[in-house]
Amino acid sequence: QVQLVESGGGLVQAGGSLRLSCAASGRTRGTYAMGWFRQAPGKEREFVAAISWSGGMTAYADSVKGRFTISRDNAKNTVYLQMNSLKSEDTAVYYCAADRTFRRRLSYLRPDYDYWGQGTQVTVSS
Repeated sequence: QVQLVESGGGLVQAGGSLRLSCAASGRTRGTYAMGWFRQAPGKEREFVAAISWSGGMTAYADSVKGRFTISRDNAKNTVYLQMNSLKSEDTAVYYCAADRTFRRRLSYLRPDYDYWGQGTQVTVSS
């Protein structure tokens, strides 16, 4: 089992920045790809970004491309999501997730991710 704990959410004005962190514990040995998803009120959980175990491959949703950056520090078992130029439509609960299956490409599909955190709220005021 892998436990994931997100942190770093909060209230920020439009145009501002936040950095989310996701700390992994438990059976963290292995080549897990990691992803960030978000869920706004009344909407389905959607893909935001993903990163390979080595960090050499990343993927982003079109809505955040150029504004968000995903990174990881495997020595600290932590994944980050740097969010810049935030917009009101970025308001959501943000979840990190771990994919334990080796894939040629990063997945943006929720069912492909095996472990999930509890989420952290990000609210962007306009």
